[in-house]
Amino acid sequence: MRYETLLYRKAEAVRLISINRPEADNAINMRLAEELADVCADVNRDEMARVVIITGVGEKAFSVGADLKEFSLQIAKPPSVAAPVASLTIPVIVAINGDALGQGLELALACDLRIAVETARFALNHVALGFIPWDGATQRLPRLVGRAKAMEMLLTGQHIDATEAYHIGLIHRVVSREELMPLVMDMAQAIAAKALFAVKYAKEAICKGLDLTLEQGLRLEADLYCLLHTTEDRTEGIRAFLEKRPPKFQGK
Repeated sequence: MRYETLLYRKAEAVRLISINRPEADNAINMRLAEELADVCADVNRDEMARVVIITGVGEKAFSVGADLKEFSLQIAKPPSVAAPVASLTIPVIVAINGDALGQGLELALACDLRIAVETARFALNHVALGFIPWDGATQRLPRLVGRAKAMEMLLTGQHIDATEAYHIGLIHRVVSREELMPLVMDMAQAIAAKALFAVKYAKEAICKGLDLTLEQGLRLEADLYCLLHTTEDRTEGIRAFLEKRPPKFQGK
């Protein structure tokens, strides 16, 4: 598939996806949603992929949300961009290079780690436009920042800056523009060096466990731990520890 709204690049075990509509502040349209779903499906089939990085092209916006010029006349809700990202089985880091608004923030919420430039702003302005979020914000945001702050952001549509976003737990780090991609790439490479199935199962235990009771979550964790006993990487990790050398994981 030829991508018109995305840039997709492979860098060893890291897969980099860039939203490429800077002339529209990286607004999300139908084509972008279709291409992102295609890329995510490709990543899940890619046995060499270990980590995904998502960012935006340009310095003004990561994404200002749905392209209302395209969707305003549609009766059905716009397509999801958060769902295909949430379906990725490997870790996803979002490098927020500018404003993340509306559905753009919903896309960021579907990622596992969120790193933002200090100039970025965040808002869910759906209510001000006469509708509510449709791509997961009402569910993912409270799980990250708590019910009270999520309610305030959703009902008022207020913008918050990167510093406040960090303090409420919406993003993990705030960095300068020059630091953003080097830091995110370092994080991605550090994760990619770990045992593939250990990373995947840790992500699965956290994501699925949040929707379970504590007892059910503990059982899931135990089951996934037992599954790791069948992997070669688990044996290699123990052997490397005993031999006092770095492990050589093969993703098996």
